[in-house]
Amino acid sequence: MPRSKPAQHKSQIVKRSAVVAGRKTSVSLEEGFWTGLKEAATAHNMTVNAMINEVARRERGNLSSALRLFVLNFYREQVQQDEKRDSAE
Repeated sequence: MPRSKPAQHKSQIVKRSAVVAGRKTSVSLEEGFWTGLKEAATAHNMTVNAMINEVARRERGNLSSALRLFVLNFYREQVQQDEKRDSAE
């Protein structure tokens, strides 16, 4: 009896253009990270492009990886703030 192939999950990578340091570039992120980046930009009263530039200015290396780590840290900070608030009540 032939074995069936396991279902493969396609990565939902979305490529978008941004202007970083005056140069047009493309950034590839999963849709969830784009959503997180938009939420972080809104929380900082910035546009997504301005947030991308801020991360690019602070971090060297792969911009997509730096943006993923930025989004992860943004949510970690939110959780820590919520925990502090909950423990103060």
